[in-house]
Formats: sequence, structure tokens, C-alpha cells
Amino acid sequence: MYKVLLVDDERIILEGISAIVDWEGTGTRLAGTARNGVEALAEIERDRPDIVITDIRMPGMDGLQLVEKVTENEDDAPAFIILSGFGDFDYARKAMRFGVKHYLLKPCNEETIAQSLRDIVRELDKRKGRDQFLAGMETELNKVIPHAKAQFLKELVTNKTYGKRDWDEYARLFGLTLGSEPVCLLLMQVEGDVEYEHLFALLNIAQDLLAEEPPLLGATIGKQVLLLVPSPAEMDRLRASIADIARTFKGFYKREVTSALSDPGDITGARRMYRDTLACLEHRFYVGEGTLIMKQDLADYADQPTPETFLYDEERLCLLVKSGRWSETEAELAALFDSLAQQRMDTTMTKSYLIPVYVAVARQGDPNRMKDWLTSLGKLEGMDTLHAVREFMYAAAKEACTFNFERYRHKYSDMIRRMLEVIESNLANPQLSLHWVASEVLYMNADYLGKLFKKEIGDKFSSYVMKRRMEQAIALIDEADDVRVFELAERLGFGDNPQYFSQVFKKYTGVSPSEYKRSPV
Repeated sequence: MYKVLLVDDERIILEGISAIVDWEGTGTRLAGTARNGVEALAEIERDRPDIVITDIRMPGMDGLQLVEKVTENEDDAPAFIILSGFGDFDYARKAMRFGVKHYLLKPCNEETIAQSLRDIVRELDKRKGRDQFLAGMETELNKVIPHAKAQFLKELVTNKTYGKRDWDEYARLFGLTLGSEPVCLLLMQVEGDVEYEHLFALLNIAQDLLAEEPPLLGATIGKQVLLLVPSPAEMDRLRASIADIARTFKGFYKREVTSALSDPGDITGARRMYRDTLACLEHRFYVGEGTLIMKQDLADYADQPTPETFLYDEERLCLLVKSGRWSETEAELAALFDSLAQQRMDTTMTKSYLIPVYVAVARQGDPNRMKDWLTSLGKLEGMDTLHAVREFMYAAAKEACTFNFERYRHKYSDMIRRMLEVIESNLANPQLSLHWVASEVLYMNADYLGKLFKKEIGDKFSSYVMKRRMEQAIALIDEADDVRVFELAERLGFGDNPQYFSQVFKKYTGVSPSEYKRSPV
């Protein structure tokens, strides 16, 4: 139902029209009445009627003044029906100038008024239908335009036939303003398994955080998000915004975003910019995930020739893994990967050098796990960054080291017990030393035995031997206090150097052997 406001300064006319007109039959309802133009204007502003029936002659503000006042201030003014007792053409002409189509002369019956109301209702229905149609069309266009913009951006960066004229035409169509200002392409990739939800969210986050200098166009291409952005006056600010985008996305989805930003250039060079950003993203194998890569970041490696060969002998690494020495194994792997990172070879070539290293490490591990090791080899081939390959190799080498360490741990203990036995039986031997035990008794590497001894005993070999000799010296003095210093030196491996023995004894006990013998028990 359309709302009607009835305006007349004569109460009898107001009541008469209110009563005789079949409002519901005309598709309307009487929403209110007013006695003059001033009251009517206030009612219109408050209640927003769809139709106003008003007399012309009224005190304060007449009907035509009311029409003029409402139509000049309102874009969506109500429809007016003018009632007049005068057949003056000037009134009708003035009313029509304000858009009034229904001008009724008094006296007029209820049918005349009803017919005017029905005519206006049909006009309002048509207007409403047209407005609804246009609103629907606008809604549909708003749904389609983003897809059209995205498609245009894809074509712009992949179709070499697009030029300045094409850009100008599409810019006009999409309402884009750029002029001769340079632009940049920002390409972002979500690491790991990607679903469309991730790309859609990343695109929205990027558009939101770049709101100060909004992207001109945005699209998803495969598993990547592409944005055409105005080149900023301060590139550091754009870099900071890109870091915010990656940080925000990671906060929601726990995934890294690696980005590539082209150098600024004219819009006609978008295809070249896109190739540059793709090349930058390829370099993330060495740079790592979650970073921003620009063309200038690759300048240090652009002129370096790709090495024809990369030589690495896995023998030392295999020996370290087989002996279960993880810290040294880790250092060896770190040196290997640092060398590969400096080479910056093609990704496939780098992996081709690492695969045999992985297999060599696997052979040092648990034989029962060999099938699993080789099955996991496929994971290495599918990894996108050198960092990921490094972590994968570290985990494999550590597992093999741990297996070998556990396997030989009891043998290490036997060996240490053997060394302790040698020490106890050779305290009087001046030649007793780590190198003597390693070369003359156990026939093993002295450095290796020394590290093994320190790891299990918690003390250096030489310190332990000296401690045991001093403990034995104290025991001998306690047994026979008349024992002479030179005799103690001979019996505890100091040979004919009793003075040195006394110095060591005093350092160990705080007193000389003679003072110790005189001290009360």
C-alpha cells in the first residue's frame, strides 16, 4: 500500500475526502492530514508519504509553494495531486512545470480522485519495477565485474597482443585511473597444500592491507595470487605492507606466504613484469619460504656461471654417521648445504647432487629401515626450498647417527673399561699417556679415544691419570709413613723426578708429601 497525505485548510473537505474515498481499493492508505503547507512539509519530512493530495489556496504556504519546496529539496519527491477551485490555466501550467501530472478542479467526486490515485499507483508500480530491475542488474554487475577484472589481469600478463590501447579501453570500462604512473606486479604464493579458500583469503587480506594505495586489479592464477599495484613513492612502505600481509595470513592459516615484487614500469610491460616475478619465486628454493624476493635481490647471482660439476665426497660424512657422532655430522652437512647455496645451480641439478648423498647416509642406518628410507626419497624430489631439503637430510642423518650410537654404546663402555684397566695396571709406567694407550695397547685413534673417554668418564685422560696417581700416593703414605718421596715418584710413574712429583702432590693436596706425612691422621 502506498501512503497518502491529504492537505486542505477547510476541515469539512478534509473529513469529506477522508471518508468518501475507497483508499484500499486504489492500492493506497490515508497516512495523515494537514491544514496548511507548513504542516504538510513537516509531515512529509517525518513520514515520507508516496502521494500528496493538496489544495492550492492555503494560508502560510499554498499548494504550489509546497510542491516547489518539496521537489527542489528531494531527489525522490512524492507524487502530487493538486485540488483547485479555480480554472486558471496559469496554475495548471505552473503545477506541470514542477512535474505535477494530476490537476483536479473543485468540486470533484470520489471517483475522480480515486481514478487519479489509481493512475499514480500504476506509475509508482512501474517505477518500483524499474528500480528493482536496475538494482538487480547492478547487483549482478557487481558480481560479474570482479571476475571480469580478474580475467583481464590474467590476459594482460599472459597475452603479448595487449597494448596501451587495450589498457585504456578496459581502464575506462572498469573505472580505473592511472594516467602515466608506473605500476608493479606483486605475485604471492601460499606454501604447502593449497585450497581455493587460502587464495581467496590471501587476496582479500592483501586488498585490505593495501587500502591506502589500493591495487588496480587482482586475480588468482593457479596456486598464486597476483596484484597490479600503483608504484609507491616509498618502496620500503610497500615492502612493509607485503610483510604485514604474510604475517596476517600466517596468523590465521599457519602457512607461509612467499612473495615476488617486480620493478616499477609502464603498464604495457606487465607481461615482462610477470615473467620477472615468476623467476623470483623460482629462486625461493635458495632464499627460503615466507620471504619477499625482488629482482634486485638476485643481482649478485645473475652473472655467476653455472658450474659444470659439483664435487662432493660422501666418505667423511658416512664415517661420521656410522660412528654415531651427530654434532660432527651436523657440521659436515651444514658445510655441504652452504656450498650448494653459494653455487645457486638449477633446482633440479642441486637435487641431483643431494640424492646420492641421501642414499649414502641411508646405507649407514638401520638395514631394516632401508625400504622406508628409499620410499622417502620421493619427498626430497618434491621439495620446493633448499631449507626444506636441509631439514629433511638433517632428520635422516640424525636418525642414522642415533641408531649407530645406540648400537655401539655398550661397546664404547667396554672400551672405556679396558682403558681404565690399562691405567690401573700402568700407574708406575712413565710412558702411560693417551697416545701410548691408543698406539701400543688398543691400536685406535688417540683423538677418538680421548673424546670417548671424556664423554663417558667426564674428565680428560691425563687429568684422570694424575688424579689416580695422587690417590695412590696418599694410600701408600697412609700405609707406610716412612716411605721416601723418591720411592713414591718411581712407583707412580714419575721416574727419577721426585721434585716434579712433590709439586704435583702439593697442588693436589695443598701440602707437600713430607708435610702430609707429619700431619695427624
